[in-house]
Amino acid sequence: MKTYKAYCIDLDGTLYRGSEPIHETVQFVHQLQDQGIEPFYVTNNASQTPDQVLSKLSGFGVQAKRSHIMTSALAAAKYIRMHYPGKTVSMIGERGLREALLENEMEIVEEASDVFVMGIDRGISYEKMAQACLDVRRGAVFISTNSDRAFPNERGLMPGNGAWTAVVQTSTGVEPIYIGKPEGHMLNLIQMEHGFTKEEMVMIGDNYDTDILAGIQFGIDTIHVNTGVTTTAQALEKLHQPTYCIENLICFK
Repeated sequence: MKTYKAYCIDLDGTLYRGSEPIHETVQFVHQLQDQGIEPFYVTNNASQTPDQVLSKLSGFGVQAKRSHIMTSALAAAKYIRMHYPGKTVSMIGERGLREALLENEMEIVEEASDVFVMGIDRGISYEKMAQACLDVRRGAVFISTNSDRAFPNERGLMPGNGAWTAVVQTSTGVEPIYIGKPEGHMLNLIQMEHGFTKEEMVMIGDNYDTDILAGIQFGIDTIHVNTGVTTTAQALEKLHQPTYCIENLICFK
C-alpha cells in the first residue's frame, strides 16, 4: 500500500472506545513513530482540550505532539477568528470549546447577536437550548462543531452533538455551519499549517459518514477500519468507497 506523510487518525471508534484503547491502532501509531512519522489526531469531539487529549492518549501508551491534535472545537474557534473577527460569541459546550475560543481571543458572552457556537455538552438543559434558539433567532451566525448524531464509547452509541444541534435547527429553521467531519475544515487546517500536499495525506476512521466522507470530499485518500460505527459491509455498499477498507490498522502494510 501507498505510504503517506500525514496520517490523520480519528479517535473515538478508531484509536479508542471511551476508556478502552483499540490495541491494533495503538500498535500502528507506534510503527509510524518508529519510522519517524508523527500522526495527526483528528476528532469531532469538542469537549476536550488538546492537553486533555494528550493525557488520554498517553494513558493508552501513545505519546503525541500538541501541534498534531486537531479537535472540532479548535477548528471552530479558528474559523470564527478568521471569518468573524472581533465579534462576540455565545456557546453551548464544555471545557474544550470554551478554552479553544479563549485561546483564539474570542469574547464569550451569555447572550449574543453575533455568533453562537454549539459543541457537545453533557450538562445540557432546556434553558441552555432555549437561549441558543433566542440567540439564533436574534441573528447570530449559527455554528456547530460537528454533526455527529451518535458517538461510540464503552457503553455503546451515545447521543452526539449533531442530535442537539438538530433541535436548535428544527426550532429556529436556521441551518448551522458545521465545522467537524465530514466537512474538510480540520483537514484543510492541517494541510495549511504543516505544508502538505493532498497526495501526501490520508484520513483514517471508523465512521463512513464523518471520517471517510471528510477525506473523500477534501480530495485525499481514506482508510476505513471495522472498529466502530460503520461496518465493512456497510462501507462497501457506498457509492463512493474508501481507498482502502480493512479490518483494523494492523492489516495496513
